[in-house]
Amino acid sequence: MTQHSRDTPQFYLTAPSPCPYLPGRHERKVFTHLVGERAGDLNDLLTHGGFRRSQSIAYRPACDQCRACVSVRVIANEFRPSRNFRKVIARNADIIGEQRSAVPTSEQYSVFRAYLDSRHRHGGMADMTVLDYAMMVEDSHVETRIIEYRKRGPDSGITGRGEELIAVALTDVLSDGLSMVYSFFEPGEVSRSMGTFMILDHIARARRQGLPYVYLGYWIEGSKKMDYKARFLPQQRLAPSGWLRIDAQGDATSEPQD
Repeated sequence: MTQHSRDTPQFYLTAPSPCPYLPGRHERKVFTHLVGERAGDLNDLLTHGGFRRSQSIAYRPACDQCRACVSVRVIANEFRPSRNFRKVIARNADIIGEQRSAVPTSEQYSVFRAYLDSRHRHGGMADMTVLDYAMMVEDSHVETRIIEYRKRGPDSGITGRGEELIAVALTDVLSDGLSMVYSFFEPGEVSRSMGTFMILDHIARARRQGLPYVYLGYWIEGSKKMDYKARFLPQQRLAPSGWLRIDAQGDATSEPQD
């Protein structure tokens, strides 16, 4: 193997498969492997170009005649929570978020399994075993963290740690932000709006760390599964001309951002 082949990523294209978001359409993805010492730099570069990471693979949609999937990143330092967002934060005042190394546990898998069985029992991840979950967490050649969200207990004021695990986020640390790879929560805690709360927590974490953005993956206009991402404003969406600033829902006239 030559030096050129080691340092230059090779890209591949998947065969068409049914789109999980837009009925009647098919999706294709372009992907490459994230391995070796330069995996972190490559992940940064590709994320800026609209790719997402899944284990040691970076991918992005490459669908024929469809550009519905739009990469979204929240501008962390300018974000101000709305009244509804402040209610979600208050509703979860008893939650402690603890950042850890990306190490899977049986406790995490228990929450993960309950989440899939309740919300995605017919999805592509429905059959994931504990070993599959471990691979999802551990198979990373970039800087990845687990953030566990636990309820406060009687000793939390002393130890600073929570007790019952109710939500988990797998997150990559990029040079310019936090990228939320995957998150899940106990389905019995749906009234807490934990999905929203984890995003709000990541925005606060990015701000504290001096990171400009929180990457939320793909937003698809007209997809109910993706509507929530449009509520975190201001944000930037990746267009052919570059990242466009969006200050209000429906606003697509902003100038490209670097």
